[in-house]
Amino acid sequence: MMADVNAQIEELCMEKKRIRNPLVPIGALMTAGVLTAGLISFRRGNSVLGQKLMRARVVVQGATVALMVGTACYYGEKF
Repeated sequence: MMADVNAQIEELCMEKKRIRNPLVPIGALMTAGVLTAGLISFRRGNSVLGQKLMRARVVVQGATVALMVGTACYYGEKF
């Protein structure tokens, strides 16, 4: 009985963690998209565009990591 309650509480906490910061998966998808576009442009021989896209990937990836760290710091003190 107690194990069921603990499992339900754990599931609820995991669900709240997913809902808490929906921008992180969006940032990860944006990073993957820019990376893919950059690799495609390099493969097609457009190195100038590829270089710009790789720089954009670094910016988007950095913003995603900063968002994750900021969220962890913000919610880390509440739980």
